[in-house]
Amino acid sequence: MIDWAHFTPWSSLAGGVLIGIATALFLLFNGRIAGISGILGGLLRPVAGDIGWRMAFVSGLLIASLVYGLAATLPTVHIDADMTTLVVAGLLVGVGTRYGSGCTSGHGVCGLSRLSPRSMVATATFMLAGFVTVFIVRHLIG
Repeated sequence: MIDWAHFTPWSSLAGGVLIGIATALFLLFNGRIAGISGILGGLLRPVAGDIGWRMAFVSGLLIASLVYGLAATLPTVHIDADMTTLVVAGLLVGVGTRYGSGCTSGHGVCGLSRLSPRSMVATATFMLAGFVTVFIVRHLIG
């Protein structure tokens, strides 16, 4: 069911357009895919001459959210999970990005827009896994 009081199609469309433009420009000027897990992973295994742009990219992600917080009222965040569940979920997502050779931004945004067959399979797989997980947790486990 859609929460019509908080449904924001124009804001969502604007955000999607900005993400699309940013990833296209990143590919055009750097010749690289804007996959966050790969960019962040490159900081964990640094290569000389490769650290600067990665730090700038990650810093930009963090700073942009802080600037947005100064310009707009942030929504109240409520998470219906305990810390153990969040840690396990985070680790599973990390393992999935390693096995899938990329994350939602790399496959779902950049790969699909390039019509990459590998990204189509990866995106369908992680979306299906998410749907099944939500169904099991909400409807079977309770």
